[in-house]
Amino acid sequence: MDGSSISWGEPVAVGMSVATAFTDLFGTNVIVHGLVGGLFIATMNLLGASLILVWRDPSERTLDAALGFAAGVMMAAAFTSLILPGIEATEVVVPGVAAEGLIQPLPVLFGVLLGALALDRSDVIVPHAHYLLTGRKRSDAAGPGETVPSVDDPRVASVVLFILAITLHNMPEGLAVGVGFGSGNVADALPLMVAIGIQNVPEGLAVSVAAINAGLNRRAYAIFAGIRAGVVEVPLAVAGAAAVVVFEPLLPYAMGFAAGAMLFVISDEIVPETHTRGYERVATLGLMVGVVLMLYLDVALG
Repeated sequence: MDGSSISWGEPVAVGMSVATAFTDLFGTNVIVHGLVGGLFIATMNLLGASLILVWRDPSERTLDAALGFAAGVMMAAAFTSLILPGIEATEVVVPGVAAEGLIQPLPVLFGVLLGALALDRSDVIVPHAHYLLTGRKRSDAAGPGETVPSVDDPRVASVVLFILAITLHNMPEGLAVGVGFGSGNVADALPLMVAIGIQNVPEGLAVSVAAINAGLNRRAYAIFAGIRAGVVEVPLAVAGAAAVVVFEPLLPYAMGFAAGAMLFVISDEIVPETHTRGYERVATLGLMVGVVLMLYLDVALG
């Protein structure tokens, strides 16, 4: 077969056609793009949380593999869709760095450190934030003859902290999608949106399962807990897109910030969570599959 029939430009052409279809459908306003991206990833979170209705008792092994997969997707996305494009964008939006190779990466790298620091400091509020999620000790979500355990119950408190950790974790994801679209590069933003949406599915399921295991035995309430953990992504996606439009020179810093926050969550929250029940190997394999999938999406759609 003649090797000339194979074109290495085909993945790029496919990515550009997908980007063109997206702009044909939603226009060219990057803030609208950010809203669409936020709604997409929040919907995927809802899908994951709703799986508890049909998949009533996923094993810990399966959940650890799924969360490892989510970590792998995020890890690859942080580099391919945020850090590297952010470095490329620096020479466009920050005057004077184009000829200075040693200086060009600094805005993005500063943003990475700032994002990690912000997530580190946000952990300080976790022990005091039970009522941000529950609103009260007892929920009127319970039906007749049914009670929802108090957040003062140690078993419930640990789950509430887990849900809040996922919520804090979802915040940089929403911001990342918004910043990606705010950059104006739809071809790079789309694989980031799809990847974060895919990894939101196991996270939404994990939140619902955690709520069920804590004794919140109304599945509708457990699903609501999962939705609540993901809904923060929508306004943050819009805010991220708007911020880089209004303050264009902040784009490299914003992309680095979102990447740093995501990387911090992977190392501080997800990986330790998947290595506590004896399924470290399957979680690691899940992470590798997530990395490979994100790299494929980046080439195919980017």
